Amino acid sequence: MKSTGIVRKVDELGRVVIPIELRRTLDIEEKDALEIYVDGEQIILKKYAPACIFCDDARDVIQYRGKNICKNCLAEMANSVNNGSLGK
Repeated sequence: MKSTGIVRKVDELGRVVIPIELRRTLDIEEKDALEIYVDGEQIILKKYAPACIFCDDARDVIQYRGKNICKNCLAEMANSVNNGSLGK
């Protein structure tokens, strides 16, 4: 883990401001969702990337009826439907 030397205080509402330089470097923009992890005594923030419910891949994900599905799994399902083998 790389130290930036930047220190921020937690405000009265429990908020911490992430410096603009870090947000630009990590491509974090206003309204982006961040996942929060705890590792021992460390808090880790990670830019949220929705993952496929079937294979856990975060690339080329679309949302269908509130579920995240990658294009590869979607293509496999379409093939299974066309071949009559869905769910077998």
